[in-house]
This record gives sequence, structure tokens and C-alpha cells, in this order.
Amino acid sequence: MQSLIFPVFLFLSISAMAQGPSDVELQAVPGISGLNAPLGLKHASDGSGRIFIVEQGGRVWVIDSAGNLPGEPFIDISSSVTCCGERGLLDIAFHPEYSSAGADGEGLFYLHFSSDGSAIAGTDIGDTVVAEFSVSGDPDIANVEPERIILTVTQDFSNHNGGQMRFGPDGYLYLGLGDGGRGGDPCNRAQTLDPALIETSGDCKNDPSVALLGKMLRIDVDSSTQADQNTNLCGVGAGNAAEYSIPAENPFADQTDRCGEVLLYGLRNPWRWSFDRHTGDIWIGDVGQNQWEEIDLVPAPAQGTFDVAENLGWNCFEGSSTFSSGNDCPPPSPVMPVIEYARDDGNCSVTGGYRYRGFIRSLQGRYVYGDYCSGRIWFADDESGPWQSEQFESGLSWLRSFGEDEAGNLYAIAGSQLYRFIGEEIFLDGFEE
Repeated sequence: MQSLIFPVFLFLSISAMAQGPSDVELQAVPGISGLNAPLGLKHASDGSGRIFIVEQGGRVWVIDSAGNLPGEPFIDISSSVTCCGERGLLDIAFHPEYSSAGADGEGLFYLHFSSDGSAIAGTDIGDTVVAEFSVSGDPDIANVEPERIILTVTQDFSNHNGGQMRFGPDGYLYLGLGDGGRGGDPCNRAQTLDPALIETSGDCKNDPSVALLGKMLRIDVDSSTQADQNTNLCGVGAGNAAEYSIPAENPFADQTDRCGEVLLYGLRNPWRWSFDRHTGDIWIGDVGQNQWEEIDLVPAPAQGTFDVAENLGWNCFEGSSTFSSGNDCPPPSPVMPVIEYARDDGNCSVTGGYRYRGFIRSLQGRYVYGDYCSGRIWFADDESGPWQSEQFESGLSWLRSFGEDEAGNLYAIAGSQLYRFIGEEIFLDGFEE
């Protein structure tokens, strides 16, 4: 059993009347104040019990295992970031070998942000940047200058930038990107697979990297690609060197008329998504257009090999309903969402969550998700067949994100406050991440 360090926090209760499990409450984490547009929570898998809070403006804060928030951020790259709206510093991901002495990934982490148009060469304002950074001699302070720029992606418009970025159980880096913006995906990015066929009319940009929009990417940051080895890397254009390589198991790894980075397509704006820490399944909260918000489930493949790139439907479908985009979805047929809900009664934007694998008895195996505008939170399970959701009255506003700590405790970020789910706990014998 892996040794786990549990954050020692005291909590203040907010109003939380559950229509689901009666023992579950959502409580504010005390002493965490002054955060400015927090939108993400991660841990470094280093046994420290720390959690890291991402602020949209360009800072990351570290909270130690005793719940203390220091006076200095872990890193501040606000001078390189365009904020706000749907732009900004959108996520952090820690290398799987972050804390392993002597390993190649020791002390390395990755930030996903919107370029300010000047600090990162070759980018315009709002373009997607994935950069590698390193920790300093102080484990709570990082070096502000990037070690490498891993990937940049041109953005057509200012919205639908995606957000979440994670290392998978296979050790590769996954990144969810939105369709590039405006309504209805006017450049047809989500359904375009061949970079030679990208739409360039009107305000649509003429750059091969836009073929990565509306997709889930999977790349290997532990190796690079020489120019003469690159036949289909849309992030840099074929024939150019890259600071990453393509896993051989990617569905388009050897296809010159496809982007090797692409794992899934047909996404509108996968703002928040996660891995099931027990199974490796991918859960994606894809923000809808005008009618439907959806949750997509992509089971972990056997042997880590995705035989085909699954099409998740946008912009031929919004949720499971046909969308009047005028575009046809090519075979194979799109994968329909396992959960969807209507954009009504204050709902406007799904905040994807987690399959709960922590210690609260009544939440075991349930998928927890919510809505940004209404603040509603739902607990879903498939014990009786198709996934069914029970609403949890959270009393929150502006629900930006969920996050897990290393032990599996689940948090929510709403407004400028951090909350944690509590309830009757059980000990999971042999539990490990």
C-alpha cells in the first residue's frame, strides 16, 4: 500500500441540503482567502500532501498539508498570459516522475496558458501555449522562466480554449482543446482531421495547428522529434522539429493526412475532464451551445492502444441531439454522451468532475459534476443501468472546477473560495492511487 499524507484541514460548513446521499456536506476550507479567479486544483503525486491552486491571471499557489497558504505564489507567469474571459492560465500538470530522485522528470511541471502575444515567440494574443517549468531549490517556489516551450496552437477566436491537462496512467500528456471559438464552430475545427482541408475563409486562421482544435491530444514530452522524422505533427507543421513525440499507440501515429497528436475529436469546449484513478477511463465535461450540456465517457483501452480516434459528435450533435451546423459527421458514428442536461433554469456551462474514489462511503464510484452558472452539483451512478444523476444543493455560485488531492479527497472551486466534500468515511483496504 502506498504511503499517503492526508491534508490536515479544519472546515466551515455552508448550507448544503442534499437530495442525494444524506451524509454528504460541502464545507469551505478556512484560511484560504484572497484568491483571484481560482479555476483549478491539482496535486504533485509527491507524497507531500500539498495541493496547488491555479489562478486564471497567471499565478499558482501551493497549500501545505496543514492548510497553510504562503505569502508568495509557487509561480507567477502573469506577464506572459492574456486574461480573462475564457483565456488565461488554464491548468497545471506535474510530470509523473516529479519527485523521483535522479529521474528525468524530477521537478518538472507543465502550464497551459493563453499567450500575451509577445513573451512566447511565434504566438499571437490568445494562442495556446504548453510550456515546461522546473521547481527551484525551494520545493514551494518554481523557476519563472520556462525550460522549454512544448507546444503552441493558433486560436481562431478568443473563446473555447479548452483547459484541462493531465498525465495519463501511460505517462503521456493529455490536453483537451476547444473548437477555437464563436458559436457553432464556424471553422469546422472539431470535425476536420486532415490538416490540408482546414477552413481558412473569413476569420478562420491558416495554420496547420488549428487542425488540433476541438480535439483531445496525447503527446510524449520525454522525447523530441527531429525535423526529418516529422511527417504529421500539426503542432509544428510537417517537416519541422518538435519538443515532443507521438506515442506509437496514437490512432493517427503513422498517417500523413492526419495529425499524429490527436486521440479524440468532435469536442466543443472540454473545459474540465479527468481520469478515473482506478480504471483509467476518461470523463469529459463538454460545454454545450444553446440547449445541452454533456458528459462523455471514453473507457480506457486494453493495452493502452486506441485503435480508432473516437468522434464525440460536435458539431453534428449537441449532446445526443442533432445540431443544425450543416456539417456531416464522417464514419464511424459519434459516441453519444452518458449524461446530458438542459440549458435551462439557470444552467449554462458544465463543469466536468471526477469519478469519486475517496473515503466517503455514500459517494463510492459516483461521478460528481456541476454547472458553472447555477452552481448545481450532481452525483451520478450506473448501479441500476444507464447513468442517473441525483442533485446536490450546494449553495454555490460560479462553480469553476473540481479537483482531487493525492489521497482522493474531492474539492470544488466556486467564486474565490475552496470547498471540500465530507461525509461518513470508510477505509479502503489496499487503496493506492
